[in-house]
Amino acid sequence: MTEAHHDFQSEGCREVSRVLARIGDKWSVLIVMMLADGPRRFNEMKRLINGISQRMLTLTLRGLERDGLVSRAVYPTIPPRVDYELTPLGHSLREPVMALGQWALANTGAIAQAQAQFDKRCTEEGKGAMRNGGLSAERVA
Repeated sequence: MTEAHHDFQSEGCREVSRVLARIGDKWSVLIVMMLADGPRRFNEMKRLINGISQRMLTLTLRGLERDGLVSRAVYPTIPPRVDYELTPLGHSLREPVMALGQWALANTGAIAQAQAQFDKRCTEEGKGAMRNGGLSAERVA
């Protein structure tokens, strides 16, 4: 690895972190994959994405639109119709997101096994197990 790869405070790393923060959150990934098949209406997405609130869907779509990944079209009907679709930049994200999803599916068993081993070791050492399957820093005593 070169010296440049170790400078995690460089401007390039900060830029990558900002992009990954946007495209790496669970709602953005789900929305990108949902829009991969074509335009969708807001309420349709809200119904199809289990657990997302109206506010979170709005904030996520606005962020994706701001980043140039999603476009928004408003049609002057009663009530107004709003469609969202991926831009060419958003479509370019489909392949890496799909690859990440495939990796996650292929490795869920191994991850669950590692979490169980870790939790067992922590319990034996008197540290308690991780809550939420390792997704949180909280420990269960």
